[in-house]
Amino acid sequence: MSPTGQDPTTSQPDESSSNSSVKEYSIDPAKLLRVGARPGFWAYLKEIWRYRSFIYFDSQARVAAGHDEDRLGKVWLVLNPILNGATYYFVFGLLLGTGSGVPNFLGYLIIGTFMFRFTTQGIISGARSINNNKSVVQAFNFPRATLPVAANLREFMANVPAYVVMIILILAIPPVEKITWLWLLFIPLVAVQFLFNLGLSLVLARIVTRFSDFIHIISFGTRIWLYLSAVFFAADRFADHPVLMAFMHANPMYCVLEIARDALLYGTLPALNRWLVLIAWTVVLLIIGSWVFWRAEESYGRES
Repeated sequence: MSPTGQDPTTSQPDESSSNSSVKEYSIDPAKLLRVGARPGFWAYLKEIWRYRSFIYFDSQARVAAGHDEDRLGKVWLVLNPILNGATYYFVFGLLLGTGSGVPNFLGYLIIGTFMFRFTTQGIISGARSINNNKSVVQAFNFPRATLPVAANLREFMANVPAYVVMIILILAIPPVEKITWLWLLFIPLVAVQFLFNLGLSLVLARIVTRFSDFIHIISFGTRIWLYLSAVFFAADRFADHPVLMAFMHANPMYCVLEIARDALLYGTLPALNRWLVLIAWTVVLLIIGSWVFWRAEESYGRES
């Protein structure tokens, strides 16, 4: 026994063998990502897609809880556009007579008020989505674009009952319209309208998160947009003003309403240029909106 109490016959660990079992890894610091850093653009879009279940169930839950405090509950989803349409009919149809010469003016007005309301609600909800969820944005790491997407999906779900009532009113109020194959065009039209709302929402959400007062400009702008989209008058009254007519024909919401009215009310194939203008606006806004929103991904929740 050695003085140290160790058995000299006991084998000692081979220092060289233990060192040889240690694996060395080289890490390129340039490839490390900061926590919460903005991913690449295409990776960002894929990340949003991975959150599709969250987007759907969040939208569904918010629609279900949206009118819990009201006695009539979800009935207001249908009553609001009906009351708006009745008000516009009284003011513009009866008092001002803007519906003179417009075939089935009541149906014309119903389509205008119901469909324009979908867009205004979608873009305002989307524009407010980041500021209204600042605590969530600051607490969790997720693609922020899911919030305006969920806001627009929520407005779409909320407007489905309203669109059903719109169709029923068109079929019930004289002059009664006949159902034709052209009614099927309403489905892709609403899909394009939803994407248009989303693209515009992404642009506006970026602006509102930087300048919160801009939401008031949006509310004012949608009212002007309402009057410039032929919601309760025929655009033909401006036939002698080519510049104004050109502006109307380039207005995406005017195109939405004209396509819907041609297909649902008048049984005529909507003009191709209406579709082209609407789709062009939608594609441009989706590209610009996605890019602009993605560029500021790291700033959301930090800007005052």
